[in-house]
Amino acid sequence: MVTMPKKKPLIVRRVLALILAYVTLCIAGGVVTSIFLAPGVLGVNKIAKAVVPSLKVEGINFDVTSLPQKSRLYASDGKTVIASFYAQNRTVVPIKDISEPMRQAVVAREDRRFFEHAGVDVQGVLRAFIQTFIKKGDTQGGSSLTQQYVKNVLLIQAREKNDPIGEYHATEDTVARKLREMLIAVQMEKKYSKLEILQGYLNIAQFGGHNLYGVETAARRYFNTSAAKLNLVQAATIAAITKNPTAFDPSVEGNQAQAQRQRNIVLDLMYDQGYIKSKAEYEKAHNTPIKDTLNIQDNVTDVGCQSAGDAGFFCDYVIKQILNSPEFGKSEAARQKLLTEGGLDIYTTMDVTANAAAMQAARDTIPVDDPSGFEVSIAAIKPGTGEVLAFGSNRVYDATDAAKSDPTHTAINYAVDQKDGGGWGFQVGSTWKPINLAAWMIAGKSINTPLATSMRYNNSSFSCDRYSGFGVWSVQNSGGGTVSPETPLQGLVRSHNTTQASMASQIGLCAIADTAKAMGYHNSPAGHEDVYDPNSLNPPMTIGSVQASPLTMANIYATIGANGVECTPIALKKVTDKTGKNIAVPSANCHQAISPEVAQTTAYAMNQGVVTPRGEAATTQLDNGRKTFAKTGTNEDTYMLTGGFVPNQVASFVAVGNAESQQSFNGMTINGRTMGMWYGMYIATPAWKEFMNNYLNSAGIPQDNNYGNPAPQYLSAPAAAPRAQQNTQQNQNNQQGTQENQQGARQGQ
Repeated sequence: MVTMPKKKPLIVRRVLALILAYVTLCIAGGVVTSIFLAPGVLGVNKIAKAVVPSLKVEGINFDVTSLPQKSRLYASDGKTVIASFYAQNRTVVPIKDISEPMRQAVVAREDRRFFEHAGVDVQGVLRAFIQTFIKKGDTQGGSSLTQQYVKNVLLIQAREKNDPIGEYHATEDTVARKLREMLIAVQMEKKYSKLEILQGYLNIAQFGGHNLYGVETAARRYFNTSAAKLNLVQAATIAAITKNPTAFDPSVEGNQAQAQRQRNIVLDLMYDQGYIKSKAEYEKAHNTPIKDTLNIQDNVTDVGCQSAGDAGFFCDYVIKQILNSPEFGKSEAARQKLLTEGGLDIYTTMDVTANAAAMQAARDTIPVDDPSGFEVSIAAIKPGTGEVLAFGSNRVYDATDAAKSDPTHTAINYAVDQKDGGGWGFQVGSTWKPINLAAWMIAGKSINTPLATSMRYNNSSFSCDRYSGFGVWSVQNSGGGTVSPETPLQGLVRSHNTTQASMASQIGLCAIADTAKAMGYHNSPAGHEDVYDPNSLNPPMTIGSVQASPLTMANIYATIGANGVECTPIALKKVTDKTGKNIAVPSANCHQAISPEVAQTTAYAMNQGVVTPRGEAATTQLDNGRKTFAKTGTNEDTYMLTGGFVPNQVASFVAVGNAESQQSFNGMTINGRTMGMWYGMYIATPAWKEFMNNYLNSAGIPQDNNYGNPAPQYLSAPAAAPRAQQNTQQNQNNQQGTQENQQGARQGQ
């Protein structure tokens, strides 16, 4: 941040410069009888006393750090720029970081007496007056660099205040506007040094099209260098642009001939004014073709998530987090302004390697242009931290109107909640079942207890504080029928729905909802996020009839993989403003949600589903014998899913289907393969495995097969089979309800 000097005393030369400039303007405007001419016989001190009070302009901040500056979004490595956001594409730099040739070039071009006058160049004003009104030539401005700086600051402040009248007055071609600029310019030179004013001008001026402001951005754009390293030819090129930022922009091929002519004018001026010491140096610079000096960087002018490529979906999620978080302002408009003008450095949690692996896995599973049109959505998170690592999609991120007519392009990230820019979510099927097992243990029960199961349950048997059911729920396993008795462990390994129903009838639906919420679950549809919402709190919840985002489900699995520690997903690690000050970011609020014993035993059960011959998750086994914790799922004939984790390293979730409607995939040809009936293990699992294997290998994450140690208290089986319980359940089967719910006939695997 620039430190402004103490106020300098008003000197006679400044007052005289002001009066002479004002007289000149009065003559030009035809107001020779202005009252300011009347006290001409008065002493200088009296004139000074009359003028000085009017020189004070309140509410105008000329500190360059107050200028609108672009914000940058970084990946977790702190180096990879994902995207930039700006109202004006500007990076402010101090004068010490601007090369001497650049300072000289702009002074030579814009204000040769800059270091001599007191804010207003009287000679320049008189020359402009004579040229414009006496010789009737082209209109000349005669504005000093200080005046130009004042004009730009007034314009920016008017725009920031959404003040169109102020914006008009800052640019209107009138004597009044010129006079106002002069008054403020003289006052400025009482407060700021010449180098500080030059610094302000070099940071505020427009140096090209594409909304490009400030010398640092110009140096990056045209020459792929910094303002500190600009040489003579580069500096002259940039200094020439301000006269007509659009027409003299050298990045436009059609402008280059004119841009070279304008550059050479600057070189002429620099030579005439002694900034170029030798004729040989001047001639060499003058004869250098401008096209040979350019190194145009298109990414300097890229703006927003639209320019982020395959990181576009992650970028969009981050921006939604900023705009929805009170840490960044009291209103969404204030947060938007901070993002586009606040010069933020935003350090995200996105792992470049993970994001690339997720995008590749999604597109390998179902190509972007696959005739089936099914979406693949992947979310990955780091257990125990809440840090979102990646999103994968077999779509092209596109926030333009063109996406409306191209189904392969979208700005909707189906891996996140609706309020975060996603959709309604996916019915998660059997991937919900580890939650049931955790709830069962939290209720103090063993996972090896044999349970009587049935295909008909009275909804009243699931009643609890927030749910009072009526009617009958008809449920069966994926292959039809039921298995009775069966333990909760077997019910998870074999993904049997009827066992989930039996568990829920014993511990109550609220116990399962409570556990789900503790582990990080919420619904995706906006306004219905609460797990206790009537749309989701019903017996079919236990077999995954809920609508959830892949990120939410990945977070559930992360809780299991972090010894029961649940964290709110976060995308921001650190944010600093343009002064380098830290801005608070949303917290992950990591806490012990379920006991380590419950988490480890749930992980054990999930792994049994992988290694047991009849385990429905056997197809998820990761490479090289890495211990695998995963669960597959299928929701009727509409969604295919797989989730899992590597302890303390990565948890991920894959959903496949039509995110906009419940389109059947039975009989469909997907990525060249046609099947009468599709299940999660057939397509979601390969996507999950590809992502996990590629990311783990690329990131060099070592194997640790010591996780998933079951707690003895949850493994002990009761001494006798529950005959009485089985008879009770059979009696329920004979009861007739007033309503039947057929959900879940094929939810499994």
